Amino acid sequence: MHGHGQEHLKVLLRSSAIQKRVREMGHQISKDYKGQRVHLIGVLKGAAIFLSDLIRQIRVDVSLDFMSVSSYGHGSQTSGQVRLMKDLDTSIEGLNVIVVEDILDTGLTLGYLLRVLQQRKPNSLKIAALLDKPERRIKKDVKADYVGFQIPNEFVVGYGLDYAERYRNLKDVCVLSLPPS
Repeated sequence: MHGHGQEHLKVLLRSSAIQKRVREMGHQISKDYKGQRVHLIGVLKGAAIFLSDLIRQIRVDVSLDFMSVSSYGHGSQTSGQVRLMKDLDTSIEGLNVIVVEDILDTGLTLGYLLRVLQQRKPNSLKIAALLDKPERRIKKDVKADYVGFQIPNEFVVGYGLDYAERYRNLKDVCVLSLPPS
């Protein structure tokens, strides 16, 4: 697998392992919310692919909404400044909410989202993250309730994760090495 120029991709998580883990997460959520409705909030754009696989593994009544946030900084560094680009379409008051995120790293974006959502009085508020990079955590109190995989502090793409909007369509999660700039 080769990218543009000197970019190099190395498979970190195979598609088959991802699918198996997403199935397990869906079953766990179904067990935890047996007889209840669960409201998933997908964080765009990265979580879209994970979310579409996860929702099909959930065996309880489920509804869906999306949010989009941007944290802006320089390149791959986040400044901790977060802006809400797309808000929810409907109220979450009294609902069992699970925020579905592709990757939990610094925790700044999710910390901000959780504060915003908590003020809207959901019955419960949990996080499902496909990937967790604990080494990168700045907001130590932000933890995912459902985690697909803990990964090392590497720059990853694929399965919805991008580099400058590229690579989202890869079936595997890969480590992207960039040429020295």
